Amino acid sequence: MDKKILIKEIIRLKQEKNAVILAHYYQNEEIQEIADFIGDSLELSKKAQNTNADVIVFAGVHFMAETAKILNPDKKVVLPDFNAGCSLADGCNPKDFKLFKEKYPDHVVVTYINCSAEIKAMSDLVCTSSNAAKIIGSIPSDKQIIFAPDKNLGSYLKKETQRELILWDGSCVVHEAFSLDKLVEIYNKNPNAKIAAHPESESHILKAAHYIGSTSGIINFIKTDPAAVFIVATEAGILHELSKAVPEKTLIPAPSTEDNTCACSECAFMKVNTLEKLYWCLKNESPEILINEPLRIEALKPIQRMLELS
Repeated sequence: MDKKILIKEIIRLKQEKNAVILAHYYQNEEIQEIADFIGDSLELSKKAQNTNADVIVFAGVHFMAETAKILNPDKKVVLPDFNAGCSLADGCNPKDFKLFKEKYPDHVVVTYINCSAEIKAMSDLVCTSSNAAKIIGSIPSDKQIIFAPDKNLGSYLKKETQRELILWDGSCVVHEAFSLDKLVEIYNKNPNAKIAAHPESESHILKAAHYIGSTSGIINFIKTDPAAVFIVATEAGILHELSKAVPEKTLIPAPSTEDNTCACSECAFMKVNTLEKLYWCLKNESPEILINEPLRIEALKPIQRMLELS
């Protein structure tokens, strides 16, 4: 189907079905252009909770749509491609995590929002990269903590909060793909540039960064910092909205170790969603995210604690 017709039909169906399209910053540009709201996982969780729409089309990955359903049991939540996964969520199996958790019975369990409903249900608190330090800081100092599933974010939080964390061995393939050698090479060519990195990145990348923060944190930093050139170490999809917000600034995606077409790090899971899949998803109201009610209630508790704290 022609792109213009697709867009026209998506807009028509959206009005007809009282639907809202939520898109993560890492989505394809054409999906970001048609979305009602663009944000990081925390912002989109809040938008999902406050929407009056009957149907939520979540242009993101599975755990994000699942989180929207946990917060909105009475709304229909659909995902353009059911196979839009996440290396962090997929790398934390509930059976394995249950055994891991049993080794540390007195620990408070904090999980990064990039995990399945089953993992959230085993948690005391959920966090995102933008509020993780605050969530860890809310736990009494005499309490020990398990942090899962991202070991890179966990290592960063250990330094930031000065707390001892037991880490699950998981990581984001996108944020582990950055090449320090190539980054240094670009920086040497742009010595006045500032490097902004996501805390899911490995420690050697974070050590080189002038700013470390969530997707929305990076955007705010680049908008407000007086520098003219920025090297951005997170998924390259962030650059679309950002370049519109700061057209006068030069934005360079941090290079990945792979020699790929964009010379940057892209999330293959995020990119499986397309405009055409979004159209069919809205038209057929499928694939739908369904969660059994006992699991939903248990997974909701740590999310609600997070939302109250943030």
